[in-house]
Amino acid sequence: MDSQSKDANNQNIVDNNQLNIWEALIPVFALVGMLFYNVLFAFGDDALSGSNQFILLLGAAVAAIVGYFNKVGYETMVEEVAQNIKSTTGALLILLMVGSLAGTWMISGIIPTMIYYGMQILNPTIFLAACVIICAIISIATGSSWTTSATVGIALIGIAEALGISLGMTAGAVLSGAYFGDKLSPLSDTTNLAPAMAGTDLFTHIRYMTLTTVPTIIVTLIVFIIIGLNLETTGTTDTEGILTSIDAAFNISPWLFAVPIIVIALIIKKTSPLIALLLGTLLGGAAALIFQPEIVTAVGGGDSLTFETAYKGVMNAITVDTAVATDNEALNELFSAGGMSGMLGTIWLIICAMVFGGVMDAIGALATISKALLKLFHTTFGLFASTVASCLAINVTASDQYLAIVVPGKMYSKAFADKGLAPENLSRTLEDSGTVTSVLIPWNTCGAYQSGVLGVSVADYFVYAIFNWLSPFMTLLFAAFNIKIRQLTGKDKTGKKTVSI
Repeated sequence: MDSQSKDANNQNIVDNNQLNIWEALIPVFALVGMLFYNVLFAFGDDALSGSNQFILLLGAAVAAIVGYFNKVGYETMVEEVAQNIKSTTGALLILLMVGSLAGTWMISGIIPTMIYYGMQILNPTIFLAACVIICAIISIATGSSWTTSATVGIALIGIAEALGISLGMTAGAVLSGAYFGDKLSPLSDTTNLAPAMAGTDLFTHIRYMTLTTVPTIIVTLIVFIIIGLNLETTGTTDTEGILTSIDAAFNISPWLFAVPIIVIALIIKKTSPLIALLLGTLLGGAAALIFQPEIVTAVGGGDSLTFETAYKGVMNAITVDTAVATDNEALNELFSAGGMSGMLGTIWLIICAMVFGGVMDAIGALATISKALLKLFHTTFGLFASTVASCLAINVTASDQYLAIVVPGKMYSKAFADKGLAPENLSRTLEDSGTVTSVLIPWNTCGAYQSGVLGVSVADYFVYAIFNWLSPFMTLLFAAFNIKIRQLTGKDKTGKKTVSI
């Protein structure tokens, strides 16, 4: 479990008995209303350039006013905001490393090489389904959907753009596979956090989670296969020309695959993602000097490769916008990277989202909303539905997948036990509705990260992230028809509670 999930695990859920549900919902309604106007009528796709960030701060201001009238002090709210932002430190640093890695992997020819060979191997008909499978395998091995999208995902987006396949479809396929693998990997932080919150063990949680997760990914694959069979691409007719242009601009070599293989191996060996991405960035810079000296020289602003131009070329790729021109206009936008500076907009969004979530938690709104949802339902299905609704609500309001696991996990564990339900029911529901839906919300840390890394807006990939939005429906379907719902049956000789299906 990484530092961010550990911080979430230790999160103190603020309770405020003076705050009623309608007061708790005022900031939510205000935020949703302002975002609705800002995106649909004012800025459209440009809303993430800065206006949405300020809207989140205005939402935090509304929450602060509600808190003030309910006797919550300014210092309390600021402290909670500080704790929220602190919990995202790892994510923010990873974003910067992803930007730097993308820059060196582009000028070194690593990403172009992936695209070059991928276009020859991946047939457009099976491309989307292959994206799901490839990303699922990598994510299970690494335990990180973020690392998967930052490495393999970027390459697959590049292949899709070259083939003329919808980037929204491709991003949806990448995220479906990445989050499926993330959920089933024992290396994943959320997969460890959910059973810890619910009170069950890791491998019981993973085994029980396959009951809903496997059918969901099968449906996802079937849908992408059907889409692939009916897909009309614009890039297939000029594949040979695209390959020629890539070959002319870069020194393509299978040896360049060594760098991503090393990075993935480091993650599998449980190396910190931050360290693995940093090493990947440095190895990408070294590969650029070996395989693409002319490109490094050009990016460094020199006429010949010297220590100064080499240093400036690699540093430019790491930190600022860089591009490699080809004789194919369609590829010029593809072979550009923003470096660390390209991630600053996403980082800005995450910080503003954490401000809103921190104030909401400080005034007790998160706890109030969860309790109100719990009171709405009295049946077993109602308890599952309440948990799902709480996870979704906290993903929207707190903007963080860890809090979407921690808050309902702490609030609902006793309710599940009182209903005679085994704790793995809760842990599975937390993952099915908290972890995977975070990527569907633009201002959530996951939605902001994945959108920034893949270069595809949440609105464009939302419909195609089939696994992510189908998962909560699948868990509710199992609850509604009482399919594989484990019950607590008593205690064994050691005093531990036993379960049955």
